[in-house]
Amino acid sequence: MSKKVAVITGSADGLGKGIAERLAADGFRIVLSDINAGQLAATEQEFKRNGHEVTSFVGNVARRDDQFALVAHAVATFGQVDVFINNAGIEDVMPLDAVREPDLEKVFSVNVYSVVYGTQAAAEQMKKQGTGGKIINACSIAGHESYEFLSVYCATKHAVRSLTQSAAKELARHKITVNAYCPGVAATKMWDRIDEEMGKYLGTKPGEAFERFSSGILLGRPQTAKDVADFVHYLASPDSDYMTGQSIMIDGGIVLR
Repeated sequence: MSKKVAVITGSADGLGKGIAERLAADGFRIVLSDINAGQLAATEQEFKRNGHEVTSFVGNVARRDDQFALVAHAVATFGQVDVFINNAGIEDVMPLDAVREPDLEKVFSVNVYSVVYGTQAAAEQMKKQGTGGKIINACSIAGHESYEFLSVYCATKHAVRSLTQSAAKELARHKITVNAYCPGVAATKMWDRIDEEMGKYLGTKPGEAFERFSSGILLGRPQTAKDVADFVHYLASPDSDYMTGQSIMIDGGIVLR
């Protein structure tokens, strides 16, 4: 895979960075992308110090032009795009009766619009190349199960699961596969925010909501970025060439289907 190029959105930190690190170790040339310019620059320098071929692009995944510009940057730098990972996402914790139009717009634009635009941009380039490719989306256990106070977030992840299936059907004839990974409860900044916001509605102390959600993990611990990255490695590799349209849970055993 040393000649291939992987683009990962939301990769300045967190799960996205972990995925980029694993694919870099696999030999991919890496295109990092994030809206946080400062953190992105620091991550790019870290990758370079570790000897990885890497470039970065500051962009807003909710903007179609930015997603197409990201792909153009990847092609201008490395000549191609073989794997495109729609990883960027945000959460919003609130009761359903408190949801207003700006809340819907904010979460759907980052979690759903971005997947549409990223898929369009990546597929256009992969079709030009004529050699197929892999589009990989960040879904969630919330794309299979819905949770209280996370109604909008869950709706967006159900949408990602549906888009993954539709795109897989449309792009198969171009030898482009589309799959999704569905993380569970991870000790990340996102879950720190969820835990804090849950406390407002459940009356829990810091850390209690996180413990509540993670207590049902069959393997007995919250997941790490490495757990997710190791699975995305499989989705990005030739080993998954016969898989498409799937949204697979990598959650330690929380939601069983």
